[in-house]
Amino acid sequence: MDVLRTPAERFENLPDYPFEPNYVDLDGVRMHYVDEGPKDVDPVLLLHGEPSWSYLYRFMIPPLVQNGLRVIAPDLVGFGKSDKPASKNDYSYAGHVEWMRQFIEVLGLSNITLFCQDWGSLIGLRVAAENEYRFARIALGNGGLPTGDQAMPTAFKIWQNFARYSPWFPIGKIVDKGTVRQLSDAEVAAYDAPFPAAKYKAAARAFPLLVPSRPDDPASDVNRAAWNSFSRWNKPFLTCFSNRDPITRGGDKRWQETVPGATGQNHTIIKNAGHFLQEDKGPELAEILSRFISDT
Repeated sequence: MDVLRTPAERFENLPDYPFEPNYVDLDGVRMHYVDEGPKDVDPVLLLHGEPSWSYLYRFMIPPLVQNGLRVIAPDLVGFGKSDKPASKNDYSYAGHVEWMRQFIEVLGLSNITLFCQDWGSLIGLRVAAENEYRFARIALGNGGLPTGDQAMPTAFKIWQNFARYSPWFPIGKIVDKGTVRQLSDAEVAAYDAPFPAAKYKAAARAFPLLVPSRPDDPASDVNRAAWNSFSRWNKPFLTCFSNRDPITRGGDKRWQETVPGATGQNHTIIKNAGHFLQEDKGPELAEILSRFISDT
């Protein structure tokens, strides 16, 4: 497997991202993560999606740490400061679940509070369903666990075709299109930083095509099994979706109706936020997460 590594100088002087880098080796693939706050308290695991990286959480990490929490925000393999296998064939849904499982195991994380969004939820929810003993609670924002049994939104089908066919794939501008507020030029550049050339974008290109969108997808059965596990999940489960995401809007209801641990939680609709609600309402989302942890 040909593995690319983004030069470190690409990440110098990024706005609002002062965090020290940390790395683990997962079978020859280096994975980067932010680890802020006291190391002797239970961790909050923040999982980003496509095509972002831990930079997405820069407005959430400081307030969570100020509330006394340990915050861990990894970069999925293929994104951010993590290594980037060069072929789209190097990426699979099952492979990313396994990388995340290994990451949690290597760091020895337990009693985890998971917050996940977009592909972070496809991966994180699977890991939690299959390793429940490591997790204390889950907060889900603008994400889900598709099985291919439901029709996909038109906006998602357009996104899949764009990832498959467009010769132009501007990562920073894609993230900017998924927010209500307009990102600054420096912020757009920060999202572009991990990808100095097209060959670094294999994961970003592959991810939309890996979402289970038909009932016989390779991941459909295991995701159905995960849903079955969540139908018995009694640990606290919170939804905090935004009101202006054309892909996931309304998806919170199924989780509230399915997961026993979602009963009685203070589920939230975050106003004036797009798909990347961490960009639009990061501090507000951090406070919601902090209250969820303290109350449960």
